[in-house]
Amino acid sequence: MSLPLDVRQALALRLHSAELVCTPVSEIAQWRLQYPSFDHDEGYAVQDALLDLKRESGARHIGFKIGVTSIAQLQQIGIHEPLTGFLLASGALADRSTVSREALIHPRIEPEIAFVLGKELRGPDCSVADVLAATEFVVPALEIIDARFPKGDFHSSWALADNMSTARHVTGNVPTRLDGLDLSLVGMAVWKNGALHGTAAGAAIMGHPAASVALLANTLVRRGRSIPAGSLVLSGGMVPAFPVDTGDDVVARFGVLGDVSVRFG
Repeated sequence: MSLPLDVRQALALRLHSAELVCTPVSEIAQWRLQYPSFDHDEGYAVQDALLDLKRESGARHIGFKIGVTSIAQLQQIGIHEPLTGFLLASGALADRSTVSREALIHPRIEPEIAFVLGKELRGPDCSVADVLAATEFVVPALEIIDARFPKGDFHSSWALADNMSTARHVTGNVPTRLDGLDLSLVGMAVWKNGALHGTAAGAAIMGHPAASVALLANTLVRRGRSIPAGSLVLSGGMVPAFPVDTGDDVVARFGVLGDVSVRFG
């Protein structure tokens, strides 16, 4: 990593401020010119600085999210593995919550299977079997993402710095244990304002949603970290994220895992 600590901290502070005032970072083009070698390692370093800044402000780190989990998405943006971010307690919402649209810049939403771990997971050789053995239960989830950059402006390294656009996450009320349950076969259908928007199965997430959690553990170990026991992990969108606005209702039904919904007011 070539960026000095004070520069990483300044970038993190600017991203934090953009989120607070719900205004995108307009100087991203200038940043790209100023830091032409900004790569994934530097993106994660700024993300870590952002997490430190939020913790200093009293935020509580409760877990992780994994993004860009389909082969088509990876090929489209030219990277070789999914990207990860952190979750905060302040972003957690209960099922059937109403989200303030005014508190977001240009929100989108995607249905996911969320894992709650009963044991720590640590790479570098974490497997699907390890994830399943460490999982206490799973719940259906809706992740609300909200990039702090202008709409349509995506670069994977800067998306990492922006904590992969993480904003809010809504989880279902009923935990499901994995005894005899094959998550790759769990079906999901998502509706927006009563109209069916998309369907998928758990296999849409890297063949099995636990595979993305294993990859997270194997990615974190390169930064000297693990997934602590008790963590919530969003395993990745089962269908592409779609935009939401004031008045929209989104409901996702996950078969045996139950339903989860949110409204934007």
